[in-house]
Amino acid sequence: MSLRIVFALIVFAFTTAANSAPINIKFSHVVAPDTPKGLAAQKFKALAEKLSNGRVQVQIYPNSQLYKDKEEIEALQLGAVQMLAPSLSKFGPLGTREFEAFDVPFIFPDKAALYRVMDGPVGKSLFAKLESKGIHGVAFWENGYKQFHANKPMKSVAALKGLKLRIQSSKVLDAQMRAIGVSPQVLAFGEVYTALQTGTVDGGENTLSNIFTQKMHEVQKHLTISDHGYIGYGVIVNKKFWDGLAPDIRAALEQAMKEATAYERQVAQQENDRALASIRALKKTEVYVLSPAERKVWQESFRATYPTFESIVGRETLAAMQQAAATK
Repeated sequence: MSLRIVFALIVFAFTTAANSAPINIKFSHVVAPDTPKGLAAQKFKALAEKLSNGRVQVQIYPNSQLYKDKEEIEALQLGAVQMLAPSLSKFGPLGTREFEAFDVPFIFPDKAALYRVMDGPVGKSLFAKLESKGIHGVAFWENGYKQFHANKPMKSVAALKGLKLRIQSSKVLDAQMRAIGVSPQVLAFGEVYTALQTGTVDGGENTLSNIFTQKMHEVQKHLTISDHGYIGYGVIVNKKFWDGLAPDIRAALEQAMKEATAYERQVAQQENDRALASIRALKKTEVYVLSPAERKVWQESFRATYPTFESIVGRETLAAMQQAAATK
């Protein structure tokens, strides 16, 4: 056998091995595995590996095992991880403040309105703004409505005045809190429990599943079911990685994400309901549910701050989101 044939066979063997090697996707996130995001990530893993016939393998790193809030997007852009599902407010520091329109209080009257915004032209136009940052958006996930928690009763907006409350990094969240007399404190998600325990902050706002899985209810005496805000996630991938995938692999991942997203939205409500029942059963935290009349007063108080947000997210973005939310 000639040396040329031997060399060709060696090259063929290496090429075949390389082509048959599975594509590895590191999927990093900052919450617990048993939250809606954590469960959906596991669902995506199972679907992606199945629909790709094993040509894709997904490794999930929950609970900030790899990166904290402020680090993970840069890690994605550098290619250290391939997939994330950060809160939408995390896109603001990239220069895409329009995403912070999701932080506007009481903007979504119900989940149907939320999905119209996410899955329609508004959501697509927002994701398009990330392309120049080396990021490709693949889906919007959600974790439901936010509630206030602290060590004092919060039956009115006035009761929030003077409190130091943890918020995500968002100019919209900062503006709305300051407008009602709150002292907003930006902290990474993984640091919140210790800050509550030590009194560095008085309380915060979060979804019920996050409050329960992070054990915030153990160090907070009061919880107000206000549904004033919303926490959503943008599932994103490194654009260079995504564009370099074979079309059939990309199609398999898109289908896996579509099914995982439908699952995530269903489980989000279930997990929040389960978390509320668990918090009530433990009887460590007093749960107060706003009456319809009280909720209307809260809505009016927060909506008075809307003009402030136009300079942050843009008048057109805010108007488009409001129109999409209202159109049935």
